[in-house]
Amino acid sequence: MRDLLWLVGVSLVPGVELRGSIPLGVGLGLHPLLVFGITVAANCALVPPWFLALDLFYDRVLSRWSWFRRLMVERVRARGGGLVQRYGLVGLALFVGVPLPGTGAYSGALLAWLLGLERGRATLAIAAGVLLAGAVVTLAATGVLAAIRSLLF
Repeated sequence: MRDLLWLVGVSLVPGVELRGSIPLGVGLGLHPLLVFGITVAANCALVPPWFLALDLFYDRVLSRWSWFRRLMVERVRARGGGLVQRYGLVGLALFVGVPLPGTGAYSGALLAWLLGLERGRATLAIAAGVLLAGAVVTLAATGVLAAIRSLLF
């Protein structure tokens, strides 16, 4: 049970999300499908509260701290704005689904919020991207660990 709580906690850390929690779970010896399900569910669950947090704290934080706005907002907009404007919700899903630094559910929700996308549909696109990223990271984590095991044993 403790390992599962760690998985949920790590999957909720911005910037780490699935890229850290899935390899952690697989490395702890948990079944990859269990790890996938728990981390994807936790990562998807953070999207609606993140939208609310963006609404509540924009005036208090993002608008006052220009360094934070440059660091996060402008970087996210520059990275994924063109993709989403060109391909719409499919572009948002792809932005979230490619497990690279600076992409993920937090960044996807921030991008959708910045572009004024309808939240229900954006949440579904982000969830699709999280599923894609989860599948990619799970396959990579199990493949890498299998290769290491074959080299060591």
